[in-house]
Amino acid sequence: MPQRPLSDTQHLDALIQALRRLPGVGVKSASRMAFHLLQHDRDGARTLARALDVAATQVQHCQLCHTFTDAQVCHTCLDEERDASKLCVVETPADQSAMERAAAFRGRYFVLMGKLSPLDGIGPNDIGLRKLFDRASDGVVREVILATNFTAEGEATAHVIGEALKARGLQVTRLARGVPAGSELEYVDLGTLAHAMVDRR
Repeated sequence: MPQRPLSDTQHLDALIQALRRLPGVGVKSASRMAFHLLQHDRDGARTLARALDVAATQVQHCQLCHTFTDAQVCHTCLDEERDASKLCVVETPADQSAMERAAAFRGRYFVLMGKLSPLDGIGPNDIGLRKLFDRASDGVVREVILATNFTAEGEATAHVIGEALKARGLQVTRLARGVPAGSELEYVDLGTLAHAMVDRR
């Protein structure tokens, strides 16, 4: 009698575990995704697998701004119509994308790929601060705009970067915080309301 394999679903289990690596995806969500792909969209599963494989091998960091790109230097850094004297510092490529969608900034970027978080063992070397300082001190940049998130870690990251760049004689600004457009004051959280009052203009 042939020996029974340890698991009849080891490949399915491996797929579910792989999907669980995505942020915010638990066992149930990963299982639903796996079952959907295998039951209803095997062509989609193969397309996804190919896209992941190509991205994992071909996507790299831009040599200038550190964002994701297929080339050595991204198209944003190569765009000569952008103001090279203004450098916006963001935490992630997703933050950079959000800034671009807002269409309010036409300078250059530096993407940290993270934020300072001593409790998680993430220090200055882990988010490339030396590379940022070199970029900001190239003689072209005049203003550095700190657009890190308004979390405790984001604020700490902005403070460390700001103090270091001010010591180098650069103008450093921080994104303003305020009441979102279209909101009603009674529903705005108190921290946002307080910062809006302090940063009033």
